[in-house]
Amino acid sequence: MKILVIEDEKKVALALQKGLESEHYDVQVALTGEEGFYLLCSREFDLVVLDLMLPGRDGMEILRTLRRSKAQTPVLILTARDTLEDKILGLDLGADDYLVKPFAFPELTARIRALLRRGRGDEALKLKLADLEMDLIKRAVVRGKQAIPLTAMEFEILEYLLRNQGHVVTREMLAREVWKETERATPLDNVIDVHIGRLRKKIDEPFKGKLLHTVRGVGFILSEKAS
Repeated sequence: MKILVIEDEKKVALALQKGLESEHYDVQVALTGEEGFYLLCSREFDLVVLDLMLPGRDGMEILRTLRRSKAQTPVLILTARDTLEDKILGLDLGADDYLVKPFAFPELTARIRALLRRGRGDEALKLKLADLEMDLIKRAVVRGKQAIPLTAMEFEILEYLLRNQGHVVTREMLAREVWKETERATPLDNVIDVHIGRLRKKIDEPFKGKLLHTVRGVGFILSEKAS
């Protein structure tokens, strides 16, 4: 899930980014209204967290322009402007929710989850291959009728494999997309192999059909058929 945070207070923006990334969202930050508007026009996001008081182009203008373009991206306004008039204006312009600073982070994440369910639908928040199913909102994995407990890293690896099911995923891809290692000064191959081994024990060994396969010398593939 990709979230754009448009917030001019750098400390707040980076705290939001860190907190949301710990919840396993893919977060990009814009510190000005112009930068945020450019990113909205050039990339796709699943949700926007939008401050109102921004330099250059304020949040209300961004929201108004976004809705005039018929974009349906969920928008959560996060602002210190707490008057009823501001809230009504924001919602009338097309905001999906309005949260006033200071706020409790668990409340923010709960509202984000609700907006993502509403904006994308439950089916878009579930990944499935054969009898293996992942619920991205509940962060639950089931194979058949059996719940499979995963660590946070195992969940991230499996999510990436499910999103790329049927295609070979290299160790370099996992290092970059899951571990966020853009420069592989210290190879992660052994670490990745250990995690893959643990994941395989959980999603494959107790079951008849094997889904997680190793492509020797290349990487891994999640598929009902071995590569």
